[in-house]
Amino acid sequence: MKRLLSIWILALSLSSLHAAETPARWSETKAKAWYSQQRWILGANYLPADAINELEMWQADTFDPERIDLELGWAQGLGMNTMRVFLHDLLWQQDAPGFKQRIDKFLAIAAKHGIKPIFVLFDSCWDPEPKLGPQHPPIPGVHNSGWVQSPGVALADPAQYPRLERYVKDIVGSFANDKRVLAWDVWNEPDNEGGGHYQTHEPKNKNELVAKLLPQVFDWARSASPSQPLTSGVWHDDDWSDTARLNTVERTQLEQSDVISFHNYDWPEQFAARVRQLEKYGRPLICTEYMARGNGSTIDGVLPPAKKLDVGMVNWGFVDGKEQTRYPWDSWERPYTLQQPPLWFHDVLHTDGTPYRQREVDILRALSGAPRGVVPDAAQLFPIDNKDRGRQR
Repeated sequence: MKRLLSIWILALSLSSLHAAETPARWSETKAKAWYSQQRWILGANYLPADAINELEMWQADTFDPERIDLELGWAQGLGMNTMRVFLHDLLWQQDAPGFKQRIDKFLAIAAKHGIKPIFVLFDSCWDPEPKLGPQHPPIPGVHNSGWVQSPGVALADPAQYPRLERYVKDIVGSFANDKRVLAWDVWNEPDNEGGGHYQTHEPKNKNELVAKLLPQVFDWARSASPSQPLTSGVWHDDDWSDTARLNTVERTQLEQSDVISFHNYDWPEQFAARVRQLEKYGRPLICTEYMARGNGSTIDGVLPPAKKLDVGMVNWGFVDGKEQTRYPWDSWERPYTLQQPPLWFHDVLHTDGTPYRQREVDILRALSGAPRGVVPDAAQLFPIDNKDRGRQR
């Protein structure tokens, strides 16, 4: 009996030790303290104009620090202080030391311009069959025609999971205490069915596989004890305020994220409703994807109320280039080859750095330069001065 009791006490002690060694999700207090130390988070999802996807951005033969330096200088000039940047497990598998060296180089360039990136580890959108090496050219007139998932079809092979675990632990662990990194987005839209014309290439039970793997990815990243917060953004369903009504993936996202992130490509009133739904979780909020002009999500309409609500904001697309996200999502069904769309869907700048629309640039600068939570008159929907009133008479 004493021996059994001793074994039980030892097992309990080992279990407690393991729990103590495993970092816990940040408390609400810690998350709010972290957020209060940041500038109001403002930036874009970033891919250099000369890259079609994250592989072409990061591979040794096509990594372009000069172009990145130029474009991040433009971002700095607009008052942006973050960029959401996608990584890829195949880059680590191919050459982990070289990949980390290029990440370090990117961070040095970003820091030079006052920008702290949010790094994305995995992504469930677009092509599920990524391949290293030269990437195909853009499909004429089609939105995001070369973007690739990570891990993609490797999801269906459990033998790949130890490699994915090593990737997460090594990347997060290598930069866990790097003050140049803002946050880790562990998986972009994990339960997205993919998009484009890739449905027949997706694992048939993709969402089930993701639901099982996503909590592990959070654990892998958290085991590296990063000083930066972890997150994964909810992006669909009508109401996020009650986790009991959400699917397994969404519950994991909301229950495991240190800071809550979300995507919204809707009108300002719908954006505000989303913020109200998420405020109940008592954590800082970052909208890591917004701005689809044809959908009603614009810098003019959404960004000022977001600033007043103290929600961090990261729009999709920065410089127009090989990604072609100036084209809307429906370009997959009807490519814009005969004529350009009447309105750019995403992106802020032309390839040469000139603004798509000067008014958007003015709003970004006005909001980024104002105190936290303050929306200056210059950033209101459209300020009318006395000269304008005089012309109207």
